[in-house]
Amino acid sequence: MSADPLHSAAKPQRNAPSTQTQSSGPRAVEVRRSSRRRRTVSAYREGDRTIVLIPARMSEAEERRWVTVMLDKLAAQESKRMLGDTELAARAASLSDQYLEGRARPSTVRWVTNQNTRWGSCTPAEGSIRLSHRLQGMPEYVVDYVLLHELAHLLVPGHGPRFWRLLDAYPRTERARGYLEGVVAADRLPHLPTARSE
Repeated sequence: MSADPLHSAAKPQRNAPSTQTQSSGPRAVEVRRSSRRRRTVSAYREGDRTIVLIPARMSEAEERRWVTVMLDKLAAQESKRMLGDTELAARAASLSDQYLEGRARPSTVRWVTNQNTRWGSCTPAEGSIRLSHRLQGMPEYVVDYVLLHELAHLLVPGHGPRFWRLLDAYPRTERARGYLEGVVAADRLPHLPTARSE
């Protein structure tokens, strides 16, 4: 993935920035604005809170967008523990049971390192599913979406209306697709210098 001006782990700033706290599921999110911070956005966990540090000049819309981005980055870092192929197959079976009435039963589910332009692939005739190693470390809901997408291909080969109806049951389909589209877009950007800590 290309370098970006984001740091997912940062020490608290010593100056007294303006703060705003919002609830985010089990964790509260505290946004701290700083006039010293120019371009960088960073986030870290502090007990049961997530602290997001942003430049003071950011609009509310930019703040909301960056909070979502940083929460996803932290979640990805926290899920870095890589699932092995056996765990991946168990996860696929669980997703099939939960969203596809157990009808999709792959013969193999495994990670591969030779898929750099696709997130996953499926060979229905063999019942095999392969996920790109690039998904490792992404948020769990993203990996689940790609797994479910490939499981659905065991039942419906193309991407027609019937296929997408199968994925309608998964509540995070749109968010996961947006996340993956963001990763692809970021990879197309020219490499940016890594920002200094402030």
